[in-house]
Amino acid sequence: MSEYEFTLVIDGDLTDEDVARGLFEAGCDDATFGVIDGAGYGEFIREAPSFADAVLSAARQVESVQNLRVRRIEPDDIVTMAEIADRLERTRESVRLLITGKRGRGGFPAPISHARDRGRLWRWSDVAEWLGALEPEDREAAHFLAAANAVFEFRYGVQLLNDDTAVKELFQLVNEASAGIW
Repeated sequence: MSEYEFTLVIDGDLTDEDVARGLFEAGCDDATFGVIDGAGYGEFIREAPSFADAVLSAARQVESVQNLRVRRIEPDDIVTMAEIADRLERTRESVRLLITGKRGRGGFPAPISHARDRGRLWRWSDVAEWLGALEPEDREAAHFLAAANAVFEFRYGVQLLNDDTAVKELFQLVNEASAGIW
C-alpha cells in the first residue's frame, strides 16, 4: 500500500470536543484537523491501495461524525499558472511558454475560466492528461479529484436549491444528462 496526502475541507464545528473524539473514534487518527478563517479542514496522510480509496475512506469516516460534511478535496483540480508551475517543479516562464505553444508540442489545454484575464484557471486533470509524462496512477488521481470535487459541488448546489424554477430546471437538465453515465 502507498501513502497519500490530501486535505478535506469540512463544513461543521471542528472545535467541539465531542466532534474531535468522534473523528478519532471513526478512524481519522491519521489526520490533523483545524480551522482557518472559518473553514474547517482535515489534513490526511493515509495508507491505501489507491488515492481514490484513501479519499473515499477518509470522507466516509468524517461524514459519519455528527453534523460534518466534506465540502471538497485539496489539492484542488482548479489551478492557476503559478500552481501548475509549482506542481511541475518548473518556472512560471517555462509554463507560460508551454501555454502559448512556444515550447513543447503545442495544444496546451484551454483555460476553463477567465480566458481573457491574467488570473486564468485550468483543470489540473486536463493539464496532467496533456503532459502524458505523469505516471498513470497520478493521472487517475487527478481525474478522480476532479470528479469527486464536482460531486461535492453538486451536492452543495442541491442544498442551495429552493423554489427558484430556473435552478430546478438546471438540476433536472444535469440529472437527465448524467443518467446514461450510471
